[in-house]
Parts: sequence; structure tokens; C-alpha cells
Amino acid sequence: MPKTLGYMITWSTYGTWLQGDDRRYVKNGRILAPNKSFVDSNKSTLVRNPVKLSKNQRQIIRIAIIDKAKKLKHNILALSVASTHIHLVLQYSPNPLGRIVSHYKNAALIALRTTGIKGRIWTAGYDKRYCFDKKSLNQRINYVLSHKST
Repeated sequence: MPKTLGYMITWSTYGTWLQGDDRRYVKNGRILAPNKSFVDSNKSTLVRNPVKLSKNQRQIIRIAIIDKAKKLKHNILALSVASTHIHLVLQYSPNPLGRIVSHYKNAALIALRTTGIKGRIWTAGYDKRYCFDKKSLNQRINYVLSHKST
């Protein structure tokens, strides 16, 4: 098995990218086609309004993730904080990926609490894309760097 050089991790804010979405969605590592009835069903189960991050909140999250990476001694290769989701490309770390994502989601959540935001911020889970060669790693870095932080 090839050595993992890094990974791109993506997680979204609560209620903003539902299964069945027109933009497609990822489940179990597979990109799935839009499904209107599925997205409508998911919308009906939301217990609060979807979370869209303000420009100030996005900056707070960016700082929190960078600070957490320094504490964990992780190397961030690319980071995009958008109003509805986060893309993070990290150099490989021997720690379990689920624990790594938890550190970043929690750091951002704690930082956001200082702005008065309450309730659930993130969707459960995350998407992961492993990079086993420099080409795939560079593609993901370029994707994230070109991704608008809107």
C-alpha cells in the first residue's frame, strides 16, 4: 500500500449541504447524484435554521484552526473557510483521522462560542480524500487554494 502524503478534509455547517443536494453530495466516499425527494426529506428533519458563517466568524475559525495545527504540530498545506463549509489539506499525521478532524471542529466551535453563536454548528462527520502521491496532493491543494472563502 502506498504511503499517505496527506489528506483533504471537508466538513459543512449545519443544514447547508444536505444529502440529495443539487451540488451533489458525498456518502461513504462516493459522490452521489442529486435527489430532490431525498433533500426535501432531509430539510423536514432540521431542528433549526441552517448555519451560514459571517465574514468575521470565518476569520475566527481560520485563526482557531491555524492555532490548533501549531499546538498539534500539524502542517496545514491549504485551508479555505467558506460560509457553509471548511476545506483543510494536511500533511500526513500518524494520529487517527477522526480524532484530527474532531480537534479542528472543536477548536472552531469553541472559538465561535465567543461570538455568541449557540447550538449546533457542524454537520456530523466529514469527507476525506487521501493523497498517496504528489500529483493528487497538489491537485487538492490547488483546489482548496482556488476555492473562494465566501
